Amino acid sequence: MRLLRDPLYWLLAAFLLLLWGLPHSGPLFAHWFPQLERPLYQQESFWRLALAHLALVVSGSLLALLVGVGCAVFATRHAGRAFRPLLETVAAAGQTFPPVAVLAIAVPVMGFGATPAVMALFLYGLLPILQGTLAGLDSVPASNREIAVGLGMGPWRRLWQIELALAAPVIMAGVRTSVMINIGTATIASTVGAESLGSPVIIGLSGFNTAYVIQGALLVALLALICDRLLERVQRKLSGYAQ
Repeated sequence: MRLLRDPLYWLLAAFLLLLWGLPHSGPLFAHWFPQLERPLYQQESFWRLALAHLALVVSGSLLALLVGVGCAVFATRHAGRAFRPLLETVAAAGQTFPPVAVLAIAVPVMGFGATPAVMALFLYGLLPILQGTLAGLDSVPASNREIAVGLGMGPWRRLWQIELALAAPVIMAGVRTSVMINIGTATIASTVGAESLGSPVIIGLSGFNTAYVIQGALLVALLALICDRLLERVQRKLSGYAQ
């Protein structure tokens, strides 16, 4: 009964049901949109698009996590404090460019496909993780660091077992924001030849097919809600460990 009261399981069930049911929903969309000759998106499998969308988001988010946490750790060390304003400015500048502009610049260099899309997701997901990690490391009490030094911990051990452990909930909040941004941004990846759940949306918009847009948007929205719920649970667990 406890599982039935959990919204996450209902969202996951709705997402899987849509992935299975949409290919069989042609008569329903034909009834809703009688003016459309082809009301059901059939160019690619919805399962394949969902997996491709997840792969793009995971790749871009992992790259942003590695670079964001690494830069934040460097900026909070004595040798890197002078570079902190520069790092924050560069990361913020990455979000000022529209995703379409980033893709347009990346395609001549990287070609069509998933690579330019992952690069755009990396740039858009970097700032929340960098800011979250900086805020988390800054919030670690100086007394905890002094105790770690007194116990004979080396710099790397202090960083891993004390600073990052205590900063983990705040870092996770940045990761959560970054993933939400990337799930939405990945919908335009199909404009450069990458498969994603945005393919029905982009084709529907260009062909004035509202049914396609609805089919793709429903899946993207449910995927975002599921990921947000999952990451919220991870953040809650990390908060419990950090206390």
